Amino acid sequence: MKRRKTRGVKVGKLKIGGNAPITVQSMCTTHTRDIDATVRQIHELEEAGCEIIRVSVTDMNEAKSLKKIKENISIPLVADIHFDYRLALESAKYADKLRINPGNIGSNDKVKLVVEQAKDYHIPIRIGVNLGSLEKEIIEKFGLTSKAMVNSALKHIKILEELDFYNTIISMKASDIKRTVDAYRMMASKVDYPFHIGITEAGTAYSGTIKSSIGIGSLLLDGIGDTIRVSLTSNPLEEVKAGFEILNSLGLRKQRTIISCPSCGRTEIDLIGLTKSVEKATAHIRKPIKIAVMGCAVNGPGEAREADVGVAGAKNFGIIFRKGNVVKKVKKDKILKALLDEINKL
Repeated sequence: MKRRKTRGVKVGKLKIGGNAPITVQSMCTTHTRDIDATVRQIHELEEAGCEIIRVSVTDMNEAKSLKKIKENISIPLVADIHFDYRLALESAKYADKLRINPGNIGSNDKVKLVVEQAKDYHIPIRIGVNLGSLEKEIIEKFGLTSKAMVNSALKHIKILEELDFYNTIISMKASDIKRTVDAYRMMASKVDYPFHIGITEAGTAYSGTIKSSIGIGSLLLDGIGDTIRVSLTSNPLEEVKAGFEILNSLGLRKQRTIISCPSCGRTEIDLIGLTKSVEKATAHIRKPIKIAVMGCAVNGPGEAREADVGVAGAKNFGIIFRKGNVVKKVKKDKILKALLDEINKL
């Protein structure tokens, strides 16, 4: 698919936009003042593949905590600021990016101070517009609509540009899929800044992943989006897993893929249990390996032959395929081990 052309913005060692790969990010659930807990969680997220991490900054103690956090992690650190511009001024000394909500950061004079600090430390600003925290005058004019989010973002883009600041990333999120998608589509032709996309307040790991996949996927299919966050009421590790799965399913960040049939009365093996075991055992694989776990001979052999490695089940046994060739026939209690052995050889 053809991606929207945007300018590139550096966030730490990464680039967002331009021709850079679409990145996956998440946000800590720890209190930022608890440096050890925050660093520990970031390390877990780094291990899962998280590429950018955001933390809340609610007071000056947390702003100052960013220094030690930054010293102990490897991925770019984003400071999330609301209400108090002074926290942004302090956070800019240590963070790789500032995220501010233009509806609540303060007057234009305060925004100007934040911009000057960002310039001094050569870090970008993400203008984060949420439907639930728009400016009163914007709501009165446009209501709680996609157009309102776009106009709020444009208003604050103008403020930054008048201050000769173009090191900007844009997000416009609602918990409603259509209003979110419409806002990004509307904005896509108006500016060339990279977009951080997602559905805010999406919900639990189950429902939130579905909502996020529809919203983020719709935009990515349009070529819109340069970095993503799947916002879930869950362990942030689930956000990272879902984010990469969305990108992987669209061929935008290729990694381990499992294809498996939905099971039916023809299945003679524990297909559901086997597939879950394979998924868990291969979760760490980042290479673009295609694994097929198929339940019977109707579609199984064909799909398994298409995969790098796969199994087609039959009564009391399974046939292991590798690159279209039959490797072996094994008893059903040996299928998992035989399949994982072939995967490990790749």
